[in-house]
Amino acid sequence: MTVSILIFLPVIAALAVLLFKNETAKHAALFFAVVELAVAGVFLAKFTPDASTQFAVNAPWIVNFNIYFNAGIDGISMMMVLLTTLLVPLIILTTYQHQYKNARAFYALILFMQAGLLVVFTALDGFLFYVGWEAALIPIYFICSLWGGENRVRITIKFFIYTFAGSLFMLLGIIYLYLLTPGKTYDLHSFYNIGLPPEKQNIVFWAFFLAFAIKMPLFPFHTWQPDTYTEAPSAGTMMLSGIMLKMGIYGVIRWLIPNAPAGLVTWQNLVIVLSVIGVVYASVIAFTQTDGKRLVAYSSIAHVGLIAAGIFAWTTQGLQGAMIQMLSHGINVVGMFFIWDIISTRLKTRDIGQLGGIAKVAPHFAIAFFIIVLGTVALPLTNGFIGEFLLLNSVYQYNVWMAAIAGLTIIFGAVYMLRMYKKVMQGETNALTAVFADIHGSEKIALGIICILIIGIGIYPQPILHISAAAVENLINTIKIR
Repeated sequence: MTVSILIFLPVIAALAVLLFKNETAKHAALFFAVVELAVAGVFLAKFTPDASTQFAVNAPWIVNFNIYFNAGIDGISMMMVLLTTLLVPLIILTTYQHQYKNARAFYALILFMQAGLLVVFTALDGFLFYVGWEAALIPIYFICSLWGGENRVRITIKFFIYTFAGSLFMLLGIIYLYLLTPGKTYDLHSFYNIGLPPEKQNIVFWAFFLAFAIKMPLFPFHTWQPDTYTEAPSAGTMMLSGIMLKMGIYGVIRWLIPNAPAGLVTWQNLVIVLSVIGVVYASVIAFTQTDGKRLVAYSSIAHVGLIAAGIFAWTTQGLQGAMIQMLSHGINVVGMFFIWDIISTRLKTRDIGQLGGIAKVAPHFAIAFFIIVLGTVALPLTNGFIGEFLLLNSVYQYNVWMAAIAGLTIIFGAVYMLRMYKKVMQGETNALTAVFADIHGSEKIALGIICILIIGIGIYPQPILHISAAAVENLINTIKIR
């Protein structure tokens, strides 16, 4: 059993979904996504949580250029596989109350995107990694441009130009490393063993950093994100925020720092400063937002800034915090965007000022919303807490003042999220919100699963941390920057 099963099953599923009529395509897509999750569960059950690469496939692909279909799973990759295979069926389930024009194409694109994401998270060949990176970008471009809001074309073009430009820098970095390997190979571990001098590592560092910083996104490369998240259809926003931005974080851990540790030493302070600025900047901007979906978008930038700061501090706690926080953030942000999808679908507005009193007419919705808010603001015993605690610990080991400033994300996040909840859910109902219907059917199932995950991971995070612990420890011990 190799990782190729995980990669190609969504491709086959996407092609199969195209054969169904639109309404049936929705059910077929959910079925295949659940099957993929079950397959990932089998991989997890057979996975040994050590530092080795397992379920590997290494088949000749483009032999003339020494390119191989080389992929495998270690503890770090397994976390990303679980994130992807868990969130895709949840995201499809959140679309059940919507009717999409040409729905079979919509759901097929989601499954194609899942395949591209899994290539990124398991690739051990630089060329394969780049192919997966671009393969994940193409479906989301069409999802946003065909099913997005009024300004979808202009915003999606901006998003595509940003990410594609960053990808080109990454491609140049991969080719640069390929030319420097003794055997002219794209193999990841051969890249690690090149032993570049510091000045060449600086070139590699910036080639990869620009691509990953745009995808995450980090300040000041973030300007595409709020508009894209706002204009994309809700499922597209969830795919972008829940999974796709983790491509950049994963890329930093797997491809940037191990290939350019001397570059990190040179630029570490600058990158952590930019990350912390992003935390404060995005939090302050979130205070001013009246559109609920846009507020969540800026909240996401703040959380990613903290993850980046923890990673670039390069400690075991930081990487472990990033691992669990990527999973937790994915769950929470999908939940938050689904909450606003329900509100905007029922009331045809996302203006916080026009809402109020919804808790009185929709108590089940209010409870789910509150649990997701608590997870987002990292309340102890919710999934957001352990990751942020480890990340702040990592930044603290680097610089106490940086940690103090980065820690503002918890305070700011609590203020603007709880204030948003109060304005939307508390107080008296008005003519608009008095007729708000409580959640039912697929909405209740999706929000129920999200709430269970928020509480379950928060109460007992050890099994999640155990998956990546050995791989993280091995990476930290192998790539020493001090």
